Amino acid sequence: MSEETTHQLDIVEIQKILPHRYPMLLIDRVLDYVPGEKVVAKKNVSVNEAFFQGHFPGNPVMPGVLIVEAMAQAGAIALLTVPEFKGKTAYFGGMNKVKFRQMVKPGDTLRLEVTLDKIRGNAGLGHGVAYVDDHKVCSGDLTFMIG
Repeated sequence: MSEETTHQLDIVEIQKILPHRYPMLLIDRVLDYVPGEKVVAKKNVSVNEAFFQGHFPGNPVMPGVLIVEAMAQAGAIALLTVPEFKGKTAYFGGMNKVKFRQMVKPGDTLRLEVTLDKIRGNAGLGHGVAYVDDHKVCSGDLTFMIG
């Protein structure tokens, strides 16, 4: 019986892979990943996030576009841990069939699960799902370009 190895990354290791920094780094920890295949990451949503000052006063809600960006950053981890892409930048190439199902509020923890369905040349296609607890809050297809 073989045991599967869990690959985790803390914030210091994430910053060695992704070029994003505050306020645009939206991944706090990688719980597991398989290079070129999948990633599970998390984002702790804090009331101290700058976007909550204007979205919306008295009713803080994480902007949907930032949830999708967090999924894209998680997917970039799966892509940029492939040896041939090490040290490169993954750009967000597009999104399709994105659906929002529930609001994300301060105090929530987003669990981001992204699978890469296809990598061809310098482009990748994947599917992401964001959860709070076990509730799906967002899902969609993502396109990545390696620069």
